[in-house]
Amino acid sequence: MEPPALWPLVERVGARYAAAPAWSRGFVRGKLLSDPVTPALLRLAAGWGGLGRLVDLGCGRGQTGLALLLAGLAEEVTGLDLDPAKIRDATEAARDLPARFAVADLSVAEVPEADTAMMLDVLLQMEEATQLPLLRRIAGAARRRVLVRAFDPAAGWRAALGSAMEEAGRRIRRDGSHFRPMPLEALAAPFQEAGFRVQVAPCWGWTPLPNVLLVAERADS
Repeated sequence: MEPPALWPLVERVGARYAAAPAWSRGFVRGKLLSDPVTPALLRLAAGWGGLGRLVDLGCGRGQTGLALLLAGLAEEVTGLDLDPAKIRDATEAARDLPARFAVADLSVAEVPEADTAMMLDVLLQMEEATQLPLLRRIAGAARRRVLVRAFDPAAGWRAALGSAMEEAGRRIRRDGSHFRPMPLEALAAPFQEAGFRVQVAPCWGWTPLPNVLLVAERADS
């Protein structure tokens, strides 16, 4: 299976956010087009023949899950996020699609069972004590695979620059978010203990950030 062309797919996804505020519509399109994780996920999902039932943890406005759904690379999508406004945008955009979105605090929320669990750029913003328990819940809920985009704190100058940017962003936003990037060995451990094969590859594309994509697949899949 070949991954779809990115521009037409982004236009299809973006059109579903017509009722959202203009800045939200702009974010959805810009994020899908500029973030290196979008083509990476489309390539991986196409190579696997699809992700099956997908749960998107920390889904934001839901654009990534909906892109995979509209591309025919997911059967259905469940998205969880702490922000009610983003969940409203996602719910409206997903109207008439096999997708549902709900407000949830990932530090305590139950992870729905799914073929694939996905979490992008969320873990480092959580309190340190909540990270491992969440990863263990994900490992228990994912039937086939897990996709985690994470911040590699050992990535040299990229990590130094990314840390400075994250700290500056926290001071500007004053939203109570945390910055606790987990070492990749610790991030992989709960999945390896649960019987997953784990691979980690760079996912920073054109950016200077230390983002990587962890792919965990069940050994019997």
